[in-house]
Amino acid sequence: MIYAFIAAALVYRFAMLAVPIRNEKVLRAGGAIEHGATNSSLLAIAHIAFYVAASVEGMVRGPGFDAVTGIGLAICLFGAAMLFVVPRLLGGLWRVKLLIARDHELVTPPLFRVVRHPNCYLNILPELVGYALTLHAIATLIVGIAIYLLPLTMRIRLEERVTRDTFARY
Repeated sequence: MIYAFIAAALVYRFAMLAVPIRNEKVLRAGGAIEHGATNSSLLAIAHIAFYVAASVEGMVRGPGFDAVTGIGLAICLFGAAMLFVVPRLLGGLWRVKLLIARDHELVTPPLFRVVRHPNCYLNILPELVGYALTLHAIATLIVGIAIYLLPLTMRIRLEERVTRDTFARY
């Protein structure tokens, strides 16, 4: 079961990554400017490292299906669902990197008014927490989330600053 879960999570994550890559190309072709390139790289490294560490720890532990696995799977599925919802709300503006197009318009669906940075709080963090819990990768969860929160916090602050500087009504 562990290997099937890891494979399914990675396939879904990589499949969903095709969308922001395509959007980034379109935005860059339209003259979009990237902010925080180093931070985007650090986030990508932290994300990959978290997945690798949790996968290895899970394979070593070899947990069976129990309450922790079930809770983790539910959290992970919620994050996966949000990875589908948030891009739908942002459309062609959804991307991994912080890019601002010349004709960029502020997107404010109701979800974004209720939860600032829903991709971070409703997708990424639940995805990582759920992934680690499903695999019983508790060491990765504790250490990995602490490490991941550093570039993620920097990213959120950068997004806030760039958005405030770009959009008067933000």
